[in-house]
Amino acid sequence: MASEKFSPTDAQGVPTNPEEALESVRGKYSRPRSFDGTLAPMHVQEFDLGYLVYATFAQPVDENGQPVPAPPGGSSFVVAKDTGNITTVPNFPPDQAIALYRKQRREAEASS
Repeated sequence: MASEKFSPTDAQGVPTNPEEALESVRGKYSRPRSFDGTLAPMHVQEFDLGYLVYATFAQPVDENGQPVPAPPGGSSFVVAKDTGNITTVPNFPPDQAIALYRKQRREAEASS
């Protein structure tokens, strides 16, 4: 599980709200761009263990305006509430990304 410690947003370096979680990710990573080159909107979903920070992208279209599949890849980030560590997760829908983070965290805690 890849993670990094970010610069403090409070005395312990742990975000205390969604806005601080978003700022911690923005301070470490470049802002994602949509397929047309514009900046992608960023969102934060708070859950029991952290904050999921993710971008949303417009559906790409071909030269005739018909929808085409989005290119694969991309990441979202989870900022842990207890440590402030930033973990990357695949660019899944929010509920799936959170479920994957919970699973990875349980596995890491079980192996330590």
